[in-house]
Amino acid sequence: MIMFNTNNYKFWFITGSQFLYGPETLQEVESNAKKIVDGLNESGVLPYPVEFKLVATTSENIAAAMKEANFDDSVAGVITWMHTFSPAKNWIRGTQLLQKPLLHLATQFLNNLPYDTIDFDYMNTNQSAHGDREYAFINARLGINNKIISGHWADQEVQEAVANWMDVAVAYNESFKIKVVTFGDKMRNVAVTDGDKVEAQIKFGWTVDYWAVGDLVEAVNAVNPDDIDAKYAELEKEYDFVIGDNTPEKFEHNVKYQLREYFGIKHFMDKKGYTAFTTNFEDLFGLEQLPGLAAQLLMAEGYGFAGEGDWKTAALVRLMKIMAHNESTVFMEDYTLDFRKGHEAILGSHMLEVDPTIASDKPRVEVHPLGIGGKDDPARLVFTGMEGDGIDATMADYGNEFKLMSYDVTGNKPEAEMPHLPVAKQLWTPKQGLNKGAVGWMSVGGGHHTVLSFKITAEQLQDLSNMFKLTYVDIKD
Repeated sequence: MIMFNTNNYKFWFITGSQFLYGPETLQEVESNAKKIVDGLNESGVLPYPVEFKLVATTSENIAAAMKEANFDDSVAGVITWMHTFSPAKNWIRGTQLLQKPLLHLATQFLNNLPYDTIDFDYMNTNQSAHGDREYAFINARLGINNKIISGHWADQEVQEAVANWMDVAVAYNESFKIKVVTFGDKMRNVAVTDGDKVEAQIKFGWTVDYWAVGDLVEAVNAVNPDDIDAKYAELEKEYDFVIGDNTPEKFEHNVKYQLREYFGIKHFMDKKGYTAFTTNFEDLFGLEQLPGLAAQLLMAEGYGFAGEGDWKTAALVRLMKIMAHNESTVFMEDYTLDFRKGHEAILGSHMLEVDPTIASDKPRVEVHPLGIGGKDDPARLVFTGMEGDGIDATMADYGNEFKLMSYDVTGNKPEAEMPHLPVAKQLWTPKQGLNKGAVGWMSVGGGHHTVLSFKITAEQLQDLSNMFKLTYVDIKD
């Protein structure tokens, strides 16, 4: 289950032209634009619908459309296409006013030159190459961080590029709804997890609120035991229960306490509108266990999370899960290294809290001691991560600016069993190699808390950064 619903979003399609060509040409322009919109919607590739808005011919109707887009919460972004030559001065005011993501689709109605029939009338009507360059100039002159996709609209690779941008645009809109609750403060003496909450709200729209652990304890203690029993029975069907060295009574109690924490955190967040949270093993007063299984189940539903009070990463997890439709995207931490030649890899986990959207096997519910935090043995999901191409990303506050950093990785499975490490396990290796990747990562101040995704690309992170006017470092060497 995903705890967010973005299905209500749509994108407006605005076509550029002018009155110079006469009413018949403008009718043809509108007809062609609507056919493109229909083709895009019928392709089955786009995650959100496109809605034809207008053929833009004056600065007044362009500005009016952009203002309307700003105030229509269902509009996630605007796609523009210059069918003919559209004088760019007409676009200045409207583009300056637009507060939603902007995609310039540099395409053409037909994908060929009709050699046998082409004449000057056809050239005038289908001069997208001319119009695109005029329009792109004014966006560059205005310093607009818009996306440009070039190619024929019916080609699958173009449609896929539009789809990827749509996911980023929706995440950008949703970012301003992200609310993070920090149960307790951040881990003492740790630097990279700190940050300016006011600046984060100004730049990303993130609201970050502190609540005492006592408030969480009150919510946990108020959970209905019937809900816990029902969820326990549900998990028995979904996962393998491994009692291990525990008595059956202890195993059931500790798993059910995690479910009590799961419902307590969930009810608290839902009631107050939070979509992400943090915990801290240095601040667990009144709780029996550090939330492990509880955090994993919540993240599997789409909530953001990070440990040790790291609210920046919790918000980034939430944001990237939206981009990825909650597929194969998890909170992660760099832990242990394999430096052997031919086996270079990073072993990632985070004690307990990696969620099963990257599981390649059936997760097991297990209860084991945790040598940190001083609390009872927490239940957790134990599983092996996945193989494939992915990206690892982190965000840091440098005092004068936020930076988003990432590198491309290859996801690996462990080469052998790890019978004494009962956590979720994921190996990955930077594409440029372990050592070059590590040096590049550390040289720009990349932190140990990350978001690992096998769904999102570096291009999408660049697009997201452009929308926020955020410094993005794609670590390649």
